[in-house]
Amino acid sequence: PYSVGALLYCSATNERLAEHGAQGAFGKPYSLALCLEDSIGDTAVEQAEAQTAETLRLLKQYREEGAFYLPKIFIRVREPEQIGRLLAAIDASLVTGFVLPKFCERNAEAYLRQMEEGEASLGRRLYAMPILESRELTDLRRRRKELFRVKDYLDGAGEQILNIRVGGNDLCNVFGIRRHWRDTIYDMGPVADILKDIVAVFSRDYVVSGPVWEYFSGEGWQEGLRRELRLDRLNGFVGKTVIHPNQIAVVNESLMVDAADRDDAERILGWG
Repeated sequence: PYSVGALLYCSATNERLAEHGAQGAFGKPYSLALCLEDSIGDTAVEQAEAQTAETLRLLKQYREEGAFYLPKIFIRVREPEQIGRLLAAIDASLVTGFVLPKFCERNAEAYLRQMEEGEASLGRRLYAMPILESRELTDLRRRRKELFRVKDYLDGAGEQILNIRVGGNDLCNVFGIRRHWRDTIYDMGPVADILKDIVAVFSRDYVVSGPVWEYFSGEGWQEGLRRELRLDRLNGFVGKTVIHPNQIAVVNESLMVDAADRDDAERILGWG
């Protein structure tokens, strides 16, 4: 669960993704999500599915021709039924699992059934990373009941659930707010309250990953990202969704264990 680290979202329609990966253009380490949801239009789904199959084919071919860093690869689908459709059309040998957007009580059963059927068809583990970002979480009357019902579903799936992820931008959009690079997600009260509730419900049993940071160039973006990563850790989030390769090194830097923290841990372990 901790090894996902920086999860790079890339549009599944990107025709040069396999080439860039084989050339080491993204640095390392990182994980990769081929996105078939928000990063493409509704009319590009068929094209994106075909390109996903081609990207995976090329990555496997390049891997057979020579060694390079191969990340954990996930596919971010649009709906539960797309999981089965994709597994029937692609070589899934390099696929670690699926990212499940807008995961909620309403679609949890369908998503997890598709994941179970996918595992059965492949004869191996497929990991799921649900994203908590649905509009239901913005309703104070429903939020906590919704979170605990979702947790019941995930607990039933056992080790199949690799990470819990949160969709900061989707939640911000519901409230009609957007942060500047000087601000963090924790400065945005309504969204911060939702994130705190998610950690309170899930973090004892799952690794919960931090929301996406929107900036990767221009004034102050690295400073802002480092500030938010520090608050991620302080609030119980581990790892980060990223939208540009520039962000990977900053996230990896934040995940390095500080020497003083390591020394403290060694002293504590030595007490026994």
